Amino acid sequence: MELPAHISIETLKNLSGTLELSAEAINRISINRAYLDNILKSGKTFYGINTGFGSLCNVRIRDHELEQLQENLVCSHACGMGDEVPEEIVRLMLLLKVHGLSQGYSGVRPGIVQRLADFYNMGITPVVYELGSLGASGDLAPLAHLSMPLFGKGRVNYKGAKITAAEALKQTGLQPLVLAAKEGLALLNGTQFMSSYICWSLMVAKKLLVWADIIGAMSADAFLAKDEPFKPPVHRVRPHKGQITTAANMLKFLAGSELQQMQKEQVQDPYSFRCIPQVHGATKDVTDTVASVLETEINSVTDNPIVFHDEDAIMSGGNFHGQTLALHADFMAIAIAELANISERRTYLLVSGQRGLPPFLAPNAGLNSGFMIAQYTAAAIVSQNKQFCTPASVDSIVSSNGQEDHVSMGANAATKLRHVVQNVQRVLGIELLTAAQALDLRRPQKSSPVLEKVWSALRSETNFMAEDEVLHYKLIVAERFLDRDPEVFL
Repeated sequence: MELPAHISIETLKNLSGTLELSAEAINRISINRAYLDNILKSGKTFYGINTGFGSLCNVRIRDHELEQLQENLVCSHACGMGDEVPEEIVRLMLLLKVHGLSQGYSGVRPGIVQRLADFYNMGITPVVYELGSLGASGDLAPLAHLSMPLFGKGRVNYKGAKITAAEALKQTGLQPLVLAAKEGLALLNGTQFMSSYICWSLMVAKKLLVWADIIGAMSADAFLAKDEPFKPPVHRVRPHKGQITTAANMLKFLAGSELQQMQKEQVQDPYSFRCIPQVHGATKDVTDTVASVLETEINSVTDNPIVFHDEDAIMSGGNFHGQTLALHADFMAIAIAELANISERRTYLLVSGQRGLPPFLAPNAGLNSGFMIAQYTAAAIVSQNKQFCTPASVDSIVSSNGQEDHVSMGANAATKLRHVVQNVQRVLGIELLTAAQALDLRRPQKSSPVLEKVWSALRSETNFMAEDEVLHYKLIVAERFLDRDPEVFL
């Protein structure tokens, strides 16, 4: 598909096929590069184009060394360590880098941008490492690993194997590129590592927000909770958007349930049921805010210096600084973790032996431990999330001899956000299993058509636990079950 001039999170979620640069994008890039080539002939000094980098910004580089300067830059900055970045996130990095350079203010040649698109289209996925970025000046180390294969260095994943970039180029018939002035710097400066992790987390979180409402409704029905707290008048007088949406979802998912028609003895339900709209809704509102900020970011120019051909200027600034991403990634981690916090409390209540349910949802409890330790697992994961939710954005460490004296730590914020999202899915999976078990124990009464559809789909993959068995396998089934699009059940 032709990459649009403006991309959204929905664009990324629905992207398929090959990437194509539009004629307009190629023209923007070409005009910008021609301006840079012309101004270089003036003999003036421009940061990173004919100077050293960071605290070496005052060292003038001779013209015949400018190409070597750019390759040296990429190689010296390829300092990543730790786990390899998942291929799906590296592909997002490629896509966002292509899009960023296509704005036509980075001073690169069209062939550089096209080659990154070729990597995306051919499935040549550079090996990138999780650790090494301070989130300013951009994501230097990760983007260096992303860029080295352009000139045949580094490693890539290709056709299920990890091979050298040189071998991948040979197999695909691509020639190594020689970087021209400014191009190495344009490739390395930018926020595409942080942005890609947050994009991935947002796409998964949007799905989990729907699942959280579905699973919360299933648990509420199985616990014989009332639907009164979800009715419109309650939320009309406190009209936060996410709260109203969640309350409406709860009523929709519970509609037609036989369990809701049963006489309820309690006056009120615990907060983990009664306050689902207020808690899930607040998380929805935060993710909407983060999505808006991220959409601005991924459609921006975040390298340095910026080549303004239309204003006859090359300006050094700080658009690579990831502070806004760091703050919002931290905010989102805290918000999405709350889905797991409240989910674990509902699981605890379901296994607590209340409201006619057996202890730990175990037939013949005592001989069988049922879901006792599944709740332990949920509690352990929730506790780990609390550690991951310690903000990264409050930290800064001086680098580059004091030239880069305040950094965002946005990369750490973004990578730990992904861990939080994955953990939330695990905790929701545990709640789904316990809620389904509790519904089985309520038979012959049935839940709503929507919730029975979810229950039936889950039961096609994992059975009611009449006797103790290895729960790990069931937990993994439930976790993977939530990879599905919840909309198919609605």
